[in-house]
Amino acid sequence: MSRAHGAQELPFAENKLENMQQILNKIRSGHWVVMGILNVTPDSFSDGGQFNQLENAVKHALQMQKQGAEVIDIGGESTRPGAIRVSLDEELQRVIPVIEKIRELSDVVISIDTSKPEVMRAAIKAGAGMVNDVNALQAKGALEICANYQVPVCLMHKQGDPQTMQENPQYVDIVDEIRQYLTVRASSCVKAGIYSENIIIDPGFGFGKTLENNLYLLKEMQQFCTLDYPVLVGLSRKSMFGMLLDRDVEQRLVASTSAAMIAYQKGARFFRVHDVAETCDALKLCEAIT
Repeated sequence: MSRAHGAQELPFAENKLENMQQILNKIRSGHWVVMGILNVTPDSFSDGGQFNQLENAVKHALQMQKQGAEVIDIGGESTRPGAIRVSLDEELQRVIPVIEKIRELSDVVISIDTSKPEVMRAAIKAGAGMVNDVNALQAKGALEICANYQVPVCLMHKQGDPQTMQENPQYVDIVDEIRQYLTVRASSCVKAGIYSENIIIDPGFGFGKTLENNLYLLKEMQQFCTLDYPVLVGLSRKSMFGMLLDRDVEQRLVASTSAAMIAYQKGARFFRVHDVAETCDALKLCEAIT
């Protein structure tokens, strides 16, 4: 595939992208990779307010890297159900200093968790090597920016928006509908000039899904793993475990690592988690008996 028009800006991020390409190659070869979650927000569902100071955020990122995270996913706007939108300026002020400082201290791959094209561009320039978008690059300009820089992208499925998505999600055939949605979004990426090998997909656990929907998606995870793209699994500390097990957020470690192991057994190899060390231990065990 030829490079997208305007790709002259690509060399700016070339060194950062090389590490991410190695990670994608690792996933495609059957090895697992853990992405550590770093929410620099005051209101995220699990760790809101813990890491919204620069020093604490950077310290936690480096700790997760030491524990085994090969990617750090930095988000400056909560996407939990009912979350309040933040302004562009506020999101930039939250994430860019953190990215710059981590990039100064570490070569760990940085993913920017955002749906705003302007944040994507600024984050890539600051040192991010991946874009993780719950809106699957549907915002105006998002496809063009990611094609321009040729960063790997993760396309997530959601039904509705964070403000209302959990009110009454409805599906006829949830697996087929999500597969179709992700396939169409991936096709749009390729048409925009994003290399197909730079596309990752995420079925979007908890984003416009009931407890029964989420459990069924986990059960049928292999149907997403048979598509042409690596699958990112984001199950860590999700409310589904609270509903199923009557556990508060801080009590969902066992369920989260167990779900990661189930997803691994069904073919997933990329895991977005809060509890890095414990998830790495669980996945090492899975790999040892595979």
